[in-house]
Amino acid sequence: MAAPFPKASNGEEQQQQLVCVTGAGGFIGSWVVKELLLRGYRVRGTARDPADSKNAHLLALEGAEARLSLCRADLLDPESLRAAFRGCHGVFHVASPLSNDPELVPVAVDGTRNVMDAVACEGVRRVVFTSSYGAAHMDPRRSPDAVLDETCWSDYDFCTRTENWYCCAKMTAEIAATAAAARLGLQLAVVLPCMTVGPTLPQQGPSSSNLHVARYLTGAKKAYPNAVAAYVDVRDVARAHVLAYEANNNNKGPAGTRRYLCVGAVLHRAQLAGMLRELFPQYPVTARCEDDGKPMATPYRFSNKRLRDLGLEFTPLKKSLHEAVICMQEKGHLYVIPKQTRANL
Repeated sequence: MAAPFPKASNGEEQQQQLVCVTGAGGFIGSWVVKELLLRGYRVRGTARDPADSKNAHLLALEGAEARLSLCRADLLDPESLRAAFRGCHGVFHVASPLSNDPELVPVAVDGTRNVMDAVACEGVRRVVFTSSYGAAHMDPRRSPDAVLDETCWSDYDFCTRTENWYCCAKMTAEIAATAAAARLGLQLAVVLPCMTVGPTLPQQGPSSSNLHVARYLTGAKKAYPNAVAAYVDVRDVARAHVLAYEANNNNKGPAGTRRYLCVGAVLHRAQLAGMLRELFPQYPVTARCEDDGKPMATPYRFSNKRLRDLGLEFTPLKKSLHEAVICMQEKGHLYVIPKQTRANL
């Protein structure tokens, strides 16, 4: 086992720490890397193929030349994980299959267990794990008056019956991480982001959530569902990870797990479509609901107080959507319609 690392006693020492980010090239992982570099950390990012051009945007980040390195790691290869974590003060486990394929549920769980074991083997004591609000809010028995917060868990049986395998994977992976942290004596912070929107980094491709927004703008989405959804800005998600890590870093108490619900806004899809029409009136955003005639679904209440208490100020959703769309336009991922020509279409 590696020798114990020095404890940070002030901000300067803390920002000299080497930390590792799994899945560094992804939408959230990239912004976590950027946030860490901006705060002065030395960062080691993992990828299945560090030389892949889809990771090139990381090397262009401010501070990357001096304080960022990329290494190969696979969540199902424990030795590669140990090598990636060697000498690190903390690990941000962001990598996870983004799919609703039921065969990937055990991959997410086994990969998380491998990460936690490798962390302990290398003498690392602090982990930030990216879960999902899907591990907390999928419970049809929750009262409409209840407040969604860190004490809530999804109903696993409901998720399997509805074949929501992504939520099953996130929920079981988080449970595995929590159990491993208790068994291995680790400090674990769990961030639970919802649908994450906002701009991508330069040279980075579009995110799946931003493409979901683009479908409304192009008219591919002919009607919106009678449903509510939660949204958060990707930059807030990145800051939440670092704030949670630093809160754990300053924790002198025993090992344990602390969850952080990362939700900026909950609204009906009608409100989302209306917001997009207001921001970009030149696009053919639908005004039709799939369930016309049925009672309108009501947005539920939630609490993001735990992150706000750490100093996180959530970005207004309208700002996130505007910047996400402008980013897609500038990168050619969404065709541009000048505002004055919409009336002639």
